[in-house]
Amino acid sequence: MRQELGRWLEGPGSVRADAGGPPGERLGLPAEGPGSLASLGARFGAYVVDGILANLLAGVPALFGVALSGSARGLVVYGIFLLEELVLLSLTGQTIGMRLFGLGVVRVPGGGRQRFPLILVRTVLLGLLLPVFFVDRDLRGLHDRAAGTAPVRVGRRG
Repeated sequence: MRQELGRWLEGPGSVRADAGGPPGERLGLPAEGPGSLASLGARFGAYVVDGILANLLAGVPALFGVALSGSARGLVVYGIFLLEELVLLSLTGQTIGMRLFGLGVVRVPGGGRQRFPLILVRTVLLGLLLPVFFVDRDLRGLHDRAAGTAPVRVGRRG
């Protein structure tokens, strides 16, 4: 099913002879090591860390006596998460969770950081949540395809 969905996401004429290569090969990414596509587990771990960080930051007003209702706090956490994605990806190419898990988001093809307008598109689509669950054969969600990005492994910094 994932393979068929991937073909549908890629548009007409997407069934080619190179369909059997490793994920990321068509994007010019190596099969393993730095620069290769990040695993789904590492991406999930990064999102969890970023979500926990957003939740902690949403609790800061409580230190000053400002109480938020449950639904308001949820919206604040959601907003902080999306703002973190937008600002940090635009400036550094990785969020705090991505940095902890050795991931980054790069422009494909070519590598390097993506421009702000496309990171904004990626963040808005990510905020809809649904695009994350529809991946192509290169394991990129709709939000990454729309922005021309891919989550990749980056070398750990000392």
